[in-house]
Amino acid sequence: MPSPINHGAYMNHLLITGGCGFIGANFIRYLLSEADFDGEIINVDKLTYAGNAENLMGIEQAFPGRYHFLKADICDRSAMAEVFDRFKIDAVCNFAAESHVDRSIDAPGVFIETNIVGTFVLLEQARKHSDRLTLFHHVSTDEVYGTLGKEGLFTENTGYRPNSPYSASKAASDHLVRAYGKTYGLPVTISNCSNNYGPYQFPEKLIPLMILNAVAGDPLPVYGDGLNVRDWLFVEDHCRAVWEIMKRGNRGETYNIGGACEKQNIEIVGTICDLLDEMVPRPGKNARRELIHFVKDRPGHDRRYAIDFSKLKQHLDWSPEESFESGIRKTIHWYLDNAAWVNRIRSGEYVSWIKQHYGG
Repeated sequence: MPSPINHGAYMNHLLITGGCGFIGANFIRYLLSEADFDGEIINVDKLTYAGNAENLMGIEQAFPGRYHFLKADICDRSAMAEVFDRFKIDAVCNFAAESHVDRSIDAPGVFIETNIVGTFVLLEQARKHSDRLTLFHHVSTDEVYGTLGKEGLFTENTGYRPNSPYSASKAASDHLVRAYGKTYGLPVTISNCSNNYGPYQFPEKLIPLMILNAVAGDPLPVYGDGLNVRDWLFVEDHCRAVWEIMKRGNRGETYNIGGACEKQNIEIVGTICDLLDEMVPRPGKNARRELIHFVKDRPGHDRRYAIDFSKLKQHLDWSPEESFESGIRKTIHWYLDNAAWVNRIRSGEYVSWIKQHYGG
C-alpha cells in the first residue's frame, strides 16, 4: 500500500472549535508540544460549563504567536465569518459539541443547536473559503451507531441508529459533513471514537465522577445493573489518531477510533475503588467498593459499544499506546495531583473567573 500523502504542512491556520473542552484542550497541547505541527492554532470556544479555559493555562505564553483564543459561539454566523476572514483559516478540526447524554435527555434543544446548527455554520464558512481550505475534520462518536448485542463491532460501514438526543444530533452533523464533501467537494474527514478518559475531563462523566466521589467517600451511583459495556480510549491516544487522520487520511472518508478495551461500567468503578484504596488508603474504613450503589437506569441506555479500528491501523498505522491499566493509573494520579483545578470547576469560583477574564 503506498504511503498516504502528508497534508500537515498545508495547515498553517488551524481552527479548533471547542478547544477548551476535555478532548480539544488535550489535542491543542499535543499539537503544540509533541506533534509535527508548525502552524498557528485558533481556538474558538463558547466556554459553557464544560469549556474550561484553565485547561490551556500557560499555552499562549509557551508558544507566542502560535496560539490564539477567542470566546465565541460556533452558531454565531457573523462571529465565525470574522474568524475565518481575520485568521485566514485553511483547516478546521471541529470538537465543539454538547456531549452529555443525560443532559440531552433533559434539554435536547441545546444539543440540536450546537451540534447540528453549529456544524452547519462552520461548513458554510468552509464552503465560502474553499479556495484555501485544505481540510474540515469533524470529531464524532460511536454512539451514532446505536447499540450492540453481546457480539460484533462497529465498523465504518455500520448503519446509523442513534438512541438519544445527543447521538441523534451527532449523527445529523456527521451526515452534514459528508454531504458537504460530496455536494461541494470540500476536503472532509470524520472520526467516530469510543469513550475517552484522561486528564482535564469534566467531572460529570463516569470515570472522573467516580474518582472524585470515591476520594471524598461519597456514594458511587451506577446505572441499572452496571453491566453496560463501553470501549475505553485514553485521550492522548485519541489525539494522536485525530492528527494522523488530518495529516494522512483519505479525504471524504470516515475512520473509527477505538481503544481495544471493552469494560463493563461496574468493572470500571470497581477498578477505580481498588486503585484508590491502594494509592490513598482510608485508615480504619472499609474498602471503597462498599460505596457502590445501583440507581434507576437512564432512558434509552445503550447496552454495548465496541469499535473496530482496523481501517485506521491498516491505512495509517495507528494503534492505542496506553492499556487501560496504565491509562487509568495516569488518570487517577492526575486528579489526585490537581485538586485545586477540580475544586475550582466544581464551585462558583470558576464561573466568576470566566466572567472576569472573558465576560458573559
